[in-house]
Amino acid sequence: MGMSNLQVLSIGVDMADVLKETNFTWLGKKKAGKVRDIYDQGDKLILITTDRHSSFDRIIAHIPWKGQVLNQISAWWFEKTKDIISNHVISIPDPNVTVATNMKMVPVEGVVRGYLTGVTDTAIWTRYSRGVRDFGDVVLPDRMKKNQKLPQPIFDPTTKEETHDRTLTPAEMIAEGFITAGLFEKVKEKALALFARGRELAAKSGLILVDTKYEFGTDEKGELVLIDEIHTPDSSRYWYLESYEQRFAEGKEPEYFDKEFLRLWFKNNCDPYKDAVLPEAPDELVQEMSRRYIQMYEQITGLKFIPGDVPVEARLEKNLQRYRIYISYSDS
Repeated sequence: MGMSNLQVLSIGVDMADVLKETNFTWLGKKKAGKVRDIYDQGDKLILITTDRHSSFDRIIAHIPWKGQVLNQISAWWFEKTKDIISNHVISIPDPNVTVATNMKMVPVEGVVRGYLTGVTDTAIWTRYSRGVRDFGDVVLPDRMKKNQKLPQPIFDPTTKEETHDRTLTPAEMIAEGFITAGLFEKVKEKALALFARGRELAAKSGLILVDTKYEFGTDEKGELVLIDEIHTPDSSRYWYLESYEQRFAEGKEPEYFDKEFLRLWFKNNCDPYKDAVLPEAPDELVQEMSRRYIQMYEQITGLKFIPGDVPVEARLEKNLQRYRIYISYSDS
């Protein structure tokens, strides 16, 4: 089932209703991530997913409804996996918001790969092409092809660091003090179990969950908890199941959820790494990206996308009143 044949919700949107950023000083101190604005209330975090779209280590566009899609896909998956591992969700008071317990972050990202693919330096296909065969629990045979299904999912963790994430062996991660041996085993066990559930439910929706990453925290008892996001189109790679076998047999790339067209437009129209100011992304490309995110929400969850009320900011303010804090913040 290709993208063009899908019944996709078409929603007109006033660009003024796109959620670029929030500045709710009454929610506490804000830290702005690439996509989310995070308000720290000590024991809990207010995570507001905006419509920011980043690439080239900067914001390149604002995609209508993207924040709502990402927040609600994560909420759906958190619910579908809570029997495997508890998660940080306290409530979803707004389509763009998750209120979460503030956990101590585990500085290891649980990357799981199901297929021999990818083009970056850390991608499994890149490393395989350079002659690497040993991937922890799995030693891959020679003569495998790009995009081939792996004999079993591979747990391929990276570190989470301020500068950049690194791919270290488990022994190196433990030796450098990122994680204890016992906690490492738990992270691995839970990541593989979550991936198995993800694959199973994705297949029922006509999708292949190709690879993904999980972030974990520990609660006050030291128990492992799933945090951040789960199985969204931003943290995971999805291919279309129906056409995969034939396309693989013909040596073609799988059909996938494609965000690359927007990156390519910027590469062709400016120097996105060096130019101080970027041109505005064409409206039709922004609308197409929005349509694709909505389509992924509908296909993954099987639910019809219902856009939140606009204007977004007024709605957020109303839905977050119960989390208002009445103390003054200073940087001292």
